Amino acid sequence: MINDKLARKILNTLLRSGGDFSEIYIQKKINNSIRLEDSKIDDSSSGFDLGCGLRLIFGESTFYAYIDSLQKDKLINAAKVLSSAASSKSNIKILNLTSSSSSYDVNIKKYPHNVFQENKRDILLVVDKTARDYSKNIIQVTSNLSDSEDEIFIANSEGISSSEKVVKVFLTINVVVKKGREVRTGYKSIAKTCGYEAFEIKKPSEITKEACKIAIRMLDAESAPVGSIPVVIGPAFGGVIFHEACGHGLEADAIIKDASVFKGKLEKKIANSIVTAIDDSTMPYHWGSYKYDGEGHQSKKNVLIKNGMLKNYIFDLKTSKKLKKLQTGNGRRQSFRHIPMPRMSNTYIENCEENPKSIIKSVNKGIYAKEFAGGQVDPATGDFVFGISEGYLIEKGSITFPIKGATLIGNGPEVLMRIEAIGNDLDFAPGFCGKGGQSVSNEVGQPTILVSRLTVGGTKI
Repeated sequence: MINDKLARKILNTLLRSGGDFSEIYIQKKINNSIRLEDSKIDDSSSGFDLGCGLRLIFGESTFYAYIDSLQKDKLINAAKVLSSAASSKSNIKILNLTSSSSSYDVNIKKYPHNVFQENKRDILLVVDKTARDYSKNIIQVTSNLSDSEDEIFIANSEGISSSEKVVKVFLTINVVVKKGREVRTGYKSIAKTCGYEAFEIKKPSEITKEACKIAIRMLDAESAPVGSIPVVIGPAFGGVIFHEACGHGLEADAIIKDASVFKGKLEKKIANSIVTAIDDSTMPYHWGSYKYDGEGHQSKKNVLIKNGMLKNYIFDLKTSKKLKKLQTGNGRRQSFRHIPMPRMSNTYIENCEENPKSIIKSVNKGIYAKEFAGGQVDPATGDFVFGISEGYLIEKGSITFPIKGATLIGNGPEVLMRIEAIGNDLDFAPGFCGKGGQSVSNEVGQPTILVSRLTVGGTKI
């Protein structure tokens, strides 16, 4: 997008009045979205974004600017303006840039720009027909299909440059069912860091049926019980509890700000010894994966918790230098308009050997929480409240009837210690994570797990 000569000139211009580090982040992005509601296309849009973010680190301070242009004069002028924030003489001179290498590799088969709009529309029409054929109780079907092609170039004053093309596809399906006065919803999605071959992995009709099944089952739900009881948390999206209640507390900026209960606990036991938790941005095609993070560092597999012991935090460049630790490839940003910060990628609890059926069978009376709705978390304490969108009562080792109006109330660090069993059915669910006014793609994951005791808030009297 720009040549190395210009990149070096910009980096040196940023440092001309002093500074410890300078960086260029260039992005060119094309995105498309199409939405279907009430059996017709409700909205269709496309967008193009192009620009450059410039960063200068001087001591403890970070200065950032961006421009919606790649014109040479505008880039140099922006670098000159930003450089005035520093007030010392820099000894850093960038003479050469070396391209970073990465073992991460994906093969894109069906780029979004090669897929006709009519074919995208047909995917949504299949979703609509599949849902409406599933049950006469379905009264509304809403689906959204989006894709993006993102070209990124990063260079910094450490003499490293990287470039990457990121392709993403995301399909969401929401169905509403009604029986008498009861109204329920079912939601499912598929999101991959790849092209439209994503729907060869899982067909839109299959995903639709899963959403319909959830909604129909919940029509017969009974009021949830109240109390402190064992809770079995299902695979895939169940990992959102670890992500929200624990994962954010492991991001190094929270450690530096004294906003995490995990500060000072490296190499200390923070979970049951059966728990191993990973953040891995190297898994091909996963929604939270990438070749390079938002600072040009290679993606990595990072062990956060190993056999219950806290092994590492999640770092970007600045926090790793502040705490004198190795960066973990987790410096992420929403776009060239945003500053990078430590963020999770694909975060999950590892498999163990327990059969999920055996885990459920071990519970005399409890709750099976399979899918979650919205929730609230205090990252500083790990206290959380999550709504259960699909849940069931467990009685004498068997899943019996669905429940409604249930919430889980607890504390992330306490939950880690109360995990008594972990299954062998690891699965993942995609989503978007918000932090500091930025949203990035990520995945949560886990096998079926048993928490010995959690407070369940319900509606049963």
